[in-house]
Amino acid sequence: MEQNEKFKNDFMRYLITERGYSKETKKAYERDIDDFFAFLQTTGDQELAQLDHLDVRSYLAALNDHEYSRNTISRKIASLRSFYNYLLKQQLVSENPFSYVHLKKKNQRLPRFFYQKEMELLFDSVQGDAPLDQRNRALLEVLYGAGLRVSECINLTWQVIDFDNSVMLIHGKGNKDRYVPLGSFAADALAEYRTQGRAQLMQRFGQEHDFVFINHRGGQLTVAGVGYILKQLIKKSSLTGEIHPHMLRHTFATHLLNNGADIRTVQELLGHADLSTTQIYTHVTKERLQENYRSFFPRA
Repeated sequence: MEQNEKFKNDFMRYLITERGYSKETKKAYERDIDDFFAFLQTTGDQELAQLDHLDVRSYLAALNDHEYSRNTISRKIASLRSFYNYLLKQQLVSENPFSYVHLKKKNQRLPRFFYQKEMELLFDSVQGDAPLDQRNRALLEVLYGAGLRVSECINLTWQVIDFDNSVMLIHGKGNKDRYVPLGSFAADALAEYRTQGRAQLMQRFGQEHDFVFINHRGGQLTVAGVGYILKQLIKKSSLTGEIHPHMLRHTFATHLLNNGADIRTVQELLGHADLSTTQIYTHVTKERLQENYRSFFPRA
């Protein structure tokens, strides 16, 4: 198992350094691989290079016995397929036994998003002149107005924001860069926050760095910190239910499509490598389609 651990650790470094995956994504891969290693210990077959499609079938049976959902099983197999592809490239194994297994995801969940009136209530909750109010207003404007992933948002620096040309250069998944428009509301909120609230906190706590979004002590804001802020905004507003940063990204995409943007534009703005990833948002725009149908089709 020591050799397997070494292979896994090498793969983890590869995901971060060469593929540009986030730490959260890396942890997800690591969990799936560790679960597989735990299964191998129960069978006594621990040589990765010796495993074949029959071993994979045994693992699938074990996953089904644990009553994992089809989506979870599909994700675990995809993680292990990627792991073995890496081992193949390194010539550490001669074949990928997971290449023969392809499970379709069942009951794909539609992305949750906010309606326009709900977004207005959220923005009402970030009014105020206190430093953290200014930060929260700028954070909400950027997450919603640019459709950023939370990891992209917390790693945003002032150098990549071009206020003159109203764009931001975002370093996204897989080391892929993309330009995202900077709307006037977001630009105004960022400018106010930078010169007032952020400057006060940075000076108060003697901090010096270029990360845009900071915590109450001037340090870089974390993923957990963003989640906490959004939950507090929900409590402060009249809205009910859960919120997570990705919901604002979903809302960004859905509102663009509902207002007539073409799907290729949305794909580019979101930084999706595959159009099929973006197409899930077309499912949540059916209400808009029904409105157009009723408004413009003569026999509706």
